[in-house]
Amino acid sequence: RGISSDQRPKRPLTAYLRFVIDNRLAFREKNPEASNLELIKKLAGAWKELPASQKQVYEEARKTDWKKYGEQMAAYKAQLTPAQAAALKEERRKQLAKRRSIRAKRELNLLGKPKRARSGFNIFLSENFQESEGISPVAKLKKLFDMWQKLSASQKQPYLQLAEDDKVRYENEMKSWEAKMIELGREDLVRSKKQRLKKKPVETAKQAETAKASSGGNKAKFKKYEE
Repeated sequence: RGISSDQRPKRPLTAYLRFVIDNRLAFREKNPEASNLELIKKLAGAWKELPASQKQVYEEARKTDWKKYGEQMAAYKAQLTPAQAAALKEERRKQLAKRRSIRAKRELNLLGKPKRARSGFNIFLSENFQESEGISPVAKLKKLFDMWQKLSASQKQPYLQLAEDDKVRYENEMKSWEAKMIELGREDLVRSKKQRLKKKPVETAKQAETAKASSGGNKAKFKKYEE
């Protein structure tokens, strides 16, 4: 209680980041039309060509701050109870896991991984969300969820059929994508045979409707959207 990870001493900046902070404004003034990415590339190039004697100035500043950081960390840890230390360790673990997840998703997007197949409710939601009235996105979701629940089997059937078609699209695209990943040496991104066999057989629209009749499945999906 009274301790949070926000109070944890911050790691010192690297020598390179110190150089960037010191020179970014000057580089921006010299290259006003450059994008942020182009500016970073110019700074990286300048750092690479910087004489060792000038780099040493930034390195010494880092070492000085690193020594202070060690002292601050020792004082910070000394004030923690075992329970606080455990709680902050768990908080840190969750933060790192979240960052790894974000990096993994970003990598998959860059590699062009196919988007997952949508459910019938997903498709209904995307087609009607903008037109639905509501004071907030959550209110719209609730309204559309109620509308979906009240649709008859025949009214849901087109959406369920589109969902089945999307499953076929997803599997076909995944096979092509996984073959490409194998060629690139990224077998770690390919689903195992066991994972593929776990896929349920394609249901008919009537079977899918029967399965979705129970509120459990839809409520779980709705909860996910609401979050």
